[in-house]
Amino acid sequence: MLRSFVILLVLLVSLYAQTDKELLKRANTYAKSSNKTDQFRAYNDYKNLYLRALMGDDDRLKKFALEGIVDSGHKLHIDVAQYARELLHMKSTYAPPKPKKIKKTKNKNIKVKSSHKLRAVRWKDGRLVLKFDKKLRNNQINYFTLYDSKKKRYKYVFDMHASMLTKSQTLRKSGIDRIKLAQYNPYTLRLVIENSKKLSIRFKKDGNMLYIRMTKAYCKTQARKPKHTKKRNVYVMPRKNKVIVIDAGHGGKDPGATGYRHYREKVVVLQIAKELRNILKARGYKVYMTRDRDKFIKLRNRTKFANEKHADIFVSIHANAVSRKNAKKAQGIECYFLSTSRSGRAKKVAEMENSADLEDMDFYGKECLLNTINSHNIIAANKLAIDLQRGALANLKKHYKYVKDAGVREGPFWVLVGAQMPSVLVEVGFITHPTEAKRLANRKYQHTMAEGLANGVERYFLHN
Repeated sequence: MLRSFVILLVLLVSLYAQTDKELLKRANTYAKSSNKTDQFRAYNDYKNLYLRALMGDDDRLKKFALEGIVDSGHKLHIDVAQYARELLHMKSTYAPPKPKKIKKTKNKNIKVKSSHKLRAVRWKDGRLVLKFDKKLRNNQINYFTLYDSKKKRYKYVFDMHASMLTKSQTLRKSGIDRIKLAQYNPYTLRLVIENSKKLSIRFKKDGNMLYIRMTKAYCKTQARKPKHTKKRNVYVMPRKNKVIVIDAGHGGKDPGATGYRHYREKVVVLQIAKELRNILKARGYKVYMTRDRDKFIKLRNRTKFANEKHADIFVSIHANAVSRKNAKKAQGIECYFLSTSRSGRAKKVAEMENSADLEDMDFYGKECLLNTINSHNIIAANKLAIDLQRGALANLKKHYKYVKDAGVREGPFWVLVGAQMPSVLVEVGFITHPTEAKRLANRKYQHTMAEGLANGVERYFLHN
């Protein structure tokens, strides 16, 4: 298993066209930015460099990567304690090697891996129209904005899970400084709209067509009203177009953890999942559940269900547990997003949640690993985890005392493997802790928790 895992990682690294030097330069540039999205990108680049260093036995690159992971991880409030310890140990034993000449390899042709192909690009009625060979799903388009305060430049970026058969294109439109369309990586087609003045961007997806309208942002000379300060020049797709899959952990023959007063995890998390479903539906979202009764479902079938529903996000709800001797100490709410994290805490939690369906690990290790270690989904899932954590904590602290924040972490959770959308595992508390267990079994607390998670979902969709 370990051998096949390493081979798959090597294959994954080979997909990237950048050399180590280029990737490190890009990561360092992103790390200097105050923009949160750039910080996530820097963190992900450093993680990729770390993997390359391990595969290539390159201690010098490993040191640079670890420094970057620790620095950017702290800024993003990600648990990087394991990496920090590794870096500290390395600094005490590391002897810089003599500089080697790096042979630059030219790789102008990126081998595209996407299932969707861009067929045509044209202007129609003042809109930019992109035509693809297949119908686009909501989770195949990611739109975000960047602002360079030094250069005073606005960038409006569309990342599409697609590929183009032609070379990169520079498009022209009166009043817009620069519009470029290019293959960003084997899986992502990127459109960048750059301008010195703020723009109003609107986009619409219709079948296999993507329509983008770009106009100058209209600013009133009158004094701003408070409600205007909250407006964003970002097209937020109607809630009815957002699909959410909620996964209540365990079920059926798999009870999950059994905690204080014999409360069972599978029962508690199903009740919270149903509350979350009802709240999100009332707010206009389309919501599905992997299970709405006491039923056992294999791990692989949970994300398969989400993929079939073309979900925009996947949220798996669980309750944490520890041994009796630590039951009164361990408490708190935490959110995990998928990665190959090596931290001890993440491994322990993951082992407990993974244990019910061990045969799926071999399946995923062989079939799905390359699809899950996806930089775009890791960044998006990290953002989703942060928003869910903030939402839950903020809402609970309004009504309850001593609500502990156990943080946002990354871990190898098999229930998240195979998801083609941002996916997060929420540990709603410790079912073995006397106070938290009583709360988790309480209907009012369950509703408050679900309401906070729903607020986190709203926040995520507002900014992504």
